[in-house]
Amino acid sequence: MDVNITDYGQGERNFVEYTVSGLAVNQLEFLNENLTENTEIAGDNLIITMDFDDELYPFQSEVAKFRLEDFISREEIEMMVFLSSFLEDM
Repeated sequence: MDVNITDYGQGERNFVEYTVSGLAVNQLEFLNENLTENTEIAGDNLIITMDFDDELYPFQSEVAKFRLEDFISREEIEMMVFLSSFLEDM
């Protein structure tokens, strides 16, 4: 499984979009049907879009502005761990 942040933004809507690749078809369908976040299957990828309140948006801190690549990598790893544990319930 590979997780990449493919879009994010803060403003009227605070969101992070993840693209998940390298999953089997049954894993894609399981995640798409069982995650509470906004999901869609696009080809062989699962697109997950998470919305955040202002205080929970992961890229809002001053440190994130200077070390953005580190924050993006951390968020990708955290999502991969979450999805892996979620798939254990399959």
